[in-house]
Amino acid sequence: MKRSTYAVRAAALAGAVALVLTACSGGGEETGDGGEDTGGDSGESSSSPLIIGTLLPQTGSLAQLGPPEIAGVDLAVQEINEAGGVLGADVEVVHTDSSDAEHAEVATQSVTDLISQDVSVIIGAASSSVTRNVIDDVTGAEIVQISPANTATDLSGYDPFYFRTAPPDTVQGSALANLILGDGATNVGVLVFNDDYGISLRNVVQGVVEEAGATLVYGGEGEEFDPTEQNFNSIVSTALATSPDAIAVIAFTDQTPLILPELATQGFDMSKVYLVDGNLQNFADTFDPGLLTGAQGTLPGAFPSDEFQGRLLEVNPDLQDFSYAAESYDATVLAALAAIKGGATDGPTIQENMAAVSGADGGEKCATFAECVELIEAGEDIDYEAQSGVGPFNEDNDPSSAYIGVYQFGEDNTYTFSKSEFGEVG
Repeated sequence: MKRSTYAVRAAALAGAVALVLTACSGGGEETGDGGEDTGGDSGESSSSPLIIGTLLPQTGSLAQLGPPEIAGVDLAVQEINEAGGVLGADVEVVHTDSSDAEHAEVATQSVTDLISQDVSVIIGAASSSVTRNVIDDVTGAEIVQISPANTATDLSGYDPFYFRTAPPDTVQGSALANLILGDGATNVGVLVFNDDYGISLRNVVQGVVEEAGATLVYGGEGEEFDPTEQNFNSIVSTALATSPDAIAVIAFTDQTPLILPELATQGFDMSKVYLVDGNLQNFADTFDPGLLTGAQGTLPGAFPSDEFQGRLLEVNPDLQDFSYAAESYDATVLAALAAIKGGATDGPTIQENMAAVSGADGGEKCATFAECVELIEAGEDIDYEAQSGVGPFNEDNDPSSAYIGVYQFGEDNTYTFSKSEFGEVG
C-alpha cells in the first residue's frame, strides 16, 4: 500500500509552507509491553506494518534528484509487497518534500508530519545541509534515517540511527581529483559555493590535488561564492586570472546554468570543465548545442543496468535520469530486511539489524529482496548485493566501498556514461 504526502511551497519566498496531505490518517503503532516478538524466522509478527517516510526534494535547487530517488523507493516497496511484504503485512510509504537548505522550513514541517504518522524509517534527505537541520529530530525519535545522497564527510558516524547508501565525499572527491589529474591538469581551479556539501567536497579535491604535487590555483578557503549569487562575471574573471588548466564546478543547479555560459563567454576551454553529483544534469534545453562538448562529471554509484532502468521506468515513465535511484532502492530494501531479521518494524529493531543485512558480518550473498528473505527465514546471515554497488556498512554506518561513475557531455549537452571508478571508504 502506498500513502503519499506532498509538501508544496505556496509562495516561494513568503516563508509559508503548505502541506498537501493525501495520506490516510493514523499509522503503525509500535508493539507495546504486551506485544509479542515472534522473531525474524516466522514470516508473521504482531508488529504494525512497516511505514517508510521519504524526505526527498520535490522543490528547490536539488529538485532534479527527486523523481529518480522517489522512483527508487516506490520500486522497492512494490517489489517488497509483491514478495509478501514485511512480517506478513504490506509496506506503506509516505512521501514528503525536503526542498533545500534555503527553505529549511519545508523539511522541518515534513519531518514533523512523518513523525506524527509513526514512520519507523525516513529515506532522505538528499542534501547534507537539509539533513543537518532535521537529523536530531529524526534520530531523537528513534527513527532510522537513511540518506541515499548525503556525502558530507562530517556526517560519518553522526548517530547510530543515521545511515547512508551514498559514500562520503572522500570517495567522490578523490575520484574527481584523480580524473582531473589523469587528464593532465596541473593548475586546478574550483568554483565552489559556500555550502557544507561544497566545502566538504572541495577540501577532498584540494587534498588529493596538492598531495599529487599539483596546485589548487583558485577556490581555496575564503574563495567560495554565496549560494544566492546571480552574477558570475567577476567571479569567473578572477578565477580565470589564475590560469587554471581545469575547473571543477561544485554547486547545485540554481547556480550552474549561470556559471557555465560565463566560463564559455570568457573563453575557457569547456572540455576542461568538471561537474559533480549536485549539478550533473542534461542541459539540452538550456544551452546552445556544443557548449559542453567534452566536459565531464562524477556521480556516486554504479551505472544502473538497462534492466534496472526499465523497472524504474515502469514506476515513473517520465524519468529523465537515474541519479541516486539505486541508492534509494537499496535504502528501502535494507530497512525492510532489517525489520524481518529483527522480527519487528520499530526503529530500534531496524537500527540494530541494518549493518548485519548489509553484509557487515559476512553471510550468503543475495541480490533480491525475495532471495534475502528466504535466507533469513532459513536462519542464514545475509550479504545484500546492492543495486548501487556499495559495500556493507562500516562502523560509521557509511558504505565501506562504492563506485563513482564518470560521465561525458556530447554535442547535444547531454551526458553519457564513460567509466566507473572503485573506491574504499577510509
